[in-house]
Amino acid sequence: MEILFRLEEIGSVATRLLPLIKGKVVALHGEMGAGKTTLVHALGEVMGIREVVSSPTFSIINEYGWEGGPVFHIDLYRLKDEEEAIQAGVEDCLYSGATCLVEWPDRAPGLFPPETLHLFLEVVNTQARKLRIAGN
Repeated sequence: MEILFRLEEIGSVATRLLPLIKGKVVALHGEMGAGKTTLVHALGEVMGIREVVSSPTFSIINEYGWEGGPVFHIDLYRLKDEEEAIQAGVEDCLYSGATCLVEWPDRAPGLFPPETLHLFLEVVNTQARKLRIAGN
């Protein structure tokens, strides 16, 4: 499935995605500035997460709570390999049964369960993005 949207429509995109991501591991692919973190912020709003959803670039993992259980927002950008991801606790999150939203999954591809949902964000122009959904 593909969705072409303007950035101001990201909330409605998040609303459409919510039923697909509950309790899933979601790998967010896209170049720097494609909107991965912006999409996670929008998902947090749709989920009703009351805390500020911030980028975990330095903390690696941020955990939030919502009615569907814990949500892990994971950013692998600074990690070199799968071993660093394991040491940071990423593998534990991915196999916890919680909703996991993972930016830069290509840094540790071997850790992801086979049923991972892959979201590919592509910049169309400064105001528009294309989202392609693949996997379970």
